[in-house]
Amino acid sequence: MPGRPAPAALPPAPRAWIGLIAALAALVVVVLGFLYAGHSEPGTVDAWIHEAVYGVRPPWRRVALATDFLGEPAGAAVVVAAVVAGCLLLRSPRTAVLVVAGAGVTVVTTTLLKHLVGRTINGGYLSYPSGHTAFLTALALALALLATGRLGLGRTAGTLLVLAAALVAGAVMGWAQVALGAHYPTDVLGGWCTALALVPATAWLVDRTADRRADRTTNAVQRQTH
Repeated sequence: MPGRPAPAALPPAPRAWIGLIAALAALVVVVLGFLYAGHSEPGTVDAWIHEAVYGVRPPWRRVALATDFLGEPAGAAVVVAAVVAGCLLLRSPRTAVLVVAGAGVTVVTTTLLKHLVGRTINGGYLSYPSGHTAFLTALALALALLATGRLGLGRTAGTLLVLAAALVAGAVMGWAQVALGAHYPTDVLGGWCTALALVPATAWLVDRTADRRADRTTNAVQRQTH
């Protein structure tokens, strides 16, 4: 007989609200992309925040560099491997798939958007949206969705947990990116919203694919027993 189904990557209770948030986040990504397409200078809000945050000194600079490393290829690979291993130990294979797929889709999308929007910083480096911020936010979202399902949280509590996790991850990495001068604050916001838009959609696809495979397995077993 088929085993017990794996926990959903996108828990049912907060699904509608998270879907709405994802749609709004996608809209923000598009609007900011149009506003800053081809720009090479900070906007008014960018300049104000940049002045307050940029140029941190030790020990905070070391903290910013360590945080930035989590979004670099080597650091990201280690983090993803550790999180996937944890998900498998918790018997949450769908979340393990979401971690890899969600982070991958998010990073690829930010890379494509950078070339499409063409905003630059520091003499020609593509900056919008921030891939580092999107990556860490994507991981936080996947883990928050896992916690929501395991704790059995309802629509409101689950949505708040997911948003809080995304906000903390985005704020930490976003601070590091602005402090190091790698991105404008609006680049950080664009990266954060990119993850908010893509991870729930990816989670839904993971669940849909896994459910279809489980249904096919169940039907095959039923045919064999009759």
